[in-house]
Amino acid sequence: MLTKQLTWMALAILCAPLGALAQTLWPAKPITLVVGSAPGGSNDTFARALAKPLQEALGQPVLVENKAAGGGVIANAFVAKSPPDGYALVVLSSTFTTGAAIRTNLQYDAVKSFKPVAMLAKGPLLVTVPVTSPFKTIGDLVTHAKAHPGNLNYGTSGSGSINHFATELFSDAAGIKIVHVPYKGMGPATNDLLGGQIDMLVASAPSILAQVKSGRVRALAVTTAVRSPVAPELPSLEQSGYKGSASELWWGVLAAAGTPQLIVDRLNTEINKIIESPQMKDFFLREGAEPAPMKSAEFDVFMAAEIERWKKVAKAADIKAE
Repeated sequence: MLTKQLTWMALAILCAPLGALAQTLWPAKPITLVVGSAPGGSNDTFARALAKPLQEALGQPVLVENKAAGGGVIANAFVAKSPPDGYALVVLSSTFTTGAAIRTNLQYDAVKSFKPVAMLAKGPLLVTVPVTSPFKTIGDLVTHAKAHPGNLNYGTSGSGSINHFATELFSDAAGIKIVHVPYKGMGPATNDLLGGQIDMLVASAPSILAQVKSGRVRALAVTTAVRSPVAPELPSLEQSGYKGSASELWWGVLAAAGTPQLIVDRLNTEINKIIESPQMKDFFLREGAEPAPMKSAEFDVFMAAEIERWKKVAKAADIKAE
């Protein structure tokens, strides 16, 4: 009789729906947050800030692994090709969608290969100029650019980056022509802005806000639709009259496509609780962002729309992958 009971129990477990087992047993081992950049960047910083409270919430170690190669493609591909069980997640930013809009040689499908789990935060980009620049307002810059087409230039961290797209979006809305100077990363672009070698740089708050606050760089506006609590003293491009120019950075977490919805929902619930805590709100604000909780389905729709939006901008501005 005991043998029969054990046999039936084993069969019941084997035949149980994957979702039910996932809800009961998951997580049963450590979870890895994969980051496609070196330690110190915003993706890495946010992943490490998330890891500890997520570990406490789930009762399993949450590790951060950096795969800093290929502009994030290697990390993204690693998670896309991982078993769809929620144990490998990628922490990435809006550059994921700008890259997907222009690159045809990716090792994954940016929409079909992933299951969006949760958005972490959003933040503005800042329109900045050298402290020695004659431009004191965004209107000053636009007036000069209209009077002298092609006279000004702007730096980016590379062709197809979010700051490249954001600058082209602003240029189109303002009706100006400025020359693109791509760099190999934000570091050298910022250095040339400090030295006055470029006229303008649209940069994320994490990468430029400290320079603004120290008086080494002048900020003229933020790229969000309205003023941002990250830099409340700055007007937004939209409020300054440049309609259709709004753009912002975002950070989020993705799993492999096919990950059971119960696992995704569990992660989404825990992550949303974490990012809305007072401690994380303060942390994000210091880093130049705000928490942006979303349901998984909302994040999925948002990402697909972002990719389509950037495809249109890329076509209009003739933005191509390097």
